[in-house]
Amino acid sequence: MDRLKDKIVLITGAAGTIGAAVAQAVRKEGGVAVTTDLPGQKADHALDVTSEADWQRAIGEISRKYARLDGLVNAAGIAKLGNIEDTDYASWRKILAVNLDGTYLGCKHAFALLKVKGGAIVNLSSVLGLVGGPNFLAYGASKGGVRLLTKSIALHGARLDLQVRCNSVHPAFLEGGMVDNVLAGTQSPDGARARITRDIPLGRFGTGEEIANMCVYLLSDESRFVTGAEFVIDGGLSAR
Repeated sequence: MDRLKDKIVLITGAAGTIGAAVAQAVRKEGGVAVTTDLPGQKADHALDVTSEADWQRAIGEISRKYARLDGLVNAAGIAKLGNIEDTDYASWRKILAVNLDGTYLGCKHAFALLKVKGGAIVNLSSVLGLVGGPNFLAYGASKGGVRLLTKSIALHGARLDLQVRCNSVHPAFLEGGMVDNVLAGTQSPDGARARITRDIPLGRFGTGEEIANMCVYLLSDESRFVTGAEFVIDGGLSAR
């Protein structure tokens, strides 16, 4: 139970399904989970990932307390249904700001602390960052951006004397609040859930814990030869 022994790991979106599961898994494996989320949510630090000033403040606090970071998990994200015709520009900008800009800001401002001893970044993308979806226009675009952002950071981090690895994780539909909210926006939430479940070869939605297990591997020294890679956890959805 010490795969992350004494590692300092910063987690965004820690009140969400994936973020909460990652925080629990980090602690279980002997690490220190430094949790962040929007003001009013259950987390160690209030952080709006779209605010550069918030990032600078949070990283400053972490620097003063720990003087380093061993891991960063960018798990904050939002989703909304919408195709090219009915997605308004304000929704497009908001989704891109949280999912892509927020990940960029996190990587940028945490990087100096990650370089202190070398570390690992895990960026939460999505299976919809790999394959298209007509009704996930902005979400898919944001998560596709996270995928290539991750690869650029990985190549940069590999050049350093104390290397910083960076990988992306691509879940499909998970049990939890985000998917519940998306389904609630359909005409028949139960029908939509049934259709999606039928499309997943393993016949069910995933869980936050299953994503957290992958994050632990990518944060740990077990994955020290892994960077710039994408890990798909989708019940076989993209294999078709």
